[in-house]
Amino acid sequence: MRVSLTDALKRPLRDLRISVTDRCNFRCRYCMPKEVFGPDFAFLQRSDLLTFEEIARFAGLAARLGVHKFRLTGGEPLLRRGLEDLIAQLAGVEGVDDIAMTTNGSLLSKERARALKDAGLKRITISLDSLDDAVFMNMNDVHFPVAKVLAAIDNAQAAGLAPVKVNMVVRRGRNEDSILPMADYFRGSGCILRFIEYMDVGNSNGWKMDDVVPASEILERIDQRWPLEPVPPRTPGEVATRYRYVDGQGEIGVISSVTRPFCGQCTRLRLSAEGRLYTCLFAARGFDIRSLMRAGATDEELLEAIGQVWGKRTDRYSELRTDATAKTVRRKVEMSHIGG
Repeated sequence: MRVSLTDALKRPLRDLRISVTDRCNFRCRYCMPKEVFGPDFAFLQRSDLLTFEEIARFAGLAARLGVHKFRLTGGEPLLRRGLEDLIAQLAGVEGVDDIAMTTNGSLLSKERARALKDAGLKRITISLDSLDDAVFMNMNDVHFPVAKVLAAIDNAQAAGLAPVKVNMVVRRGRNEDSILPMADYFRGSGCILRFIEYMDVGNSNGWKMDDVVPASEILERIDQRWPLEPVPPRTPGEVATRYRYVDGQGEIGVISSVTRPFCGQCTRLRLSAEGRLYTCLFAARGFDIRSLMRAGATDEELLEAIGQVWGKRTDRYSELRTDATAKTVRRKVEMSHIGG
């Protein structure tokens, strides 16, 4: 039986983001700078990771509490072997109508895209921060070329993982000149390009407010070239504000967590790769659900624990953030650990 679970601010639980690994083969400077995540960094051991069966069990319980959408994240989720097996298990969860994944696209071959689709993946989001190789390589910091990400996008479209969403993190002084070329390339392509304000995730990316290109500036640049009009959200709690081109050449989205926070409609619970629950992207600590599961907790005991975690939730960090508060010493979980 499904119930509707709400937090202390009356926000319902609707989305579960599942990190399947804390590892990534990119070292994007806004997420996993190599100065921190270098060769000696201690990533999780395999025994620390939740098994696919544990993830599927938790996902099924979350669905009973109102979740209807799963998103697989990382690190880079395609580094986890046999991911198709997990997707097939998640596809069998009653009441869930959407299974999506966010990836950097580096491992998304034609064959892999088709296997993911056949297993039950519905949609995919691929990260790409510029069409300029020099800019993109500087941002991913492993010299990975644009052409291979564009090929991954083509592979996803061919497999029917549509509409493909393309995420571009915009950082002042790094890639704001790529906004219009990116918009031009994806106009009329069937892909939905989404611009993301650079955020102070974790503690290692050296974030400061001056590096943020506001959503209003991004929209103004595009609208001056190709007029835009707003589009209503598909579902409550959507993170991206939607706009479409007046000339009918598709749509874009902007995710403005810094300048126009949307905490009041946040419906997302995050499960880390080692089984901790986080109620906010900027949370400091998570609740250890893995220990309960491996100690033999019953489904009812786990449902009670999840209900307590969500029921006490008061997070609204983005609404409270200022340049000053973001610079204070406040430990936050790294985004590479729990996904976006």
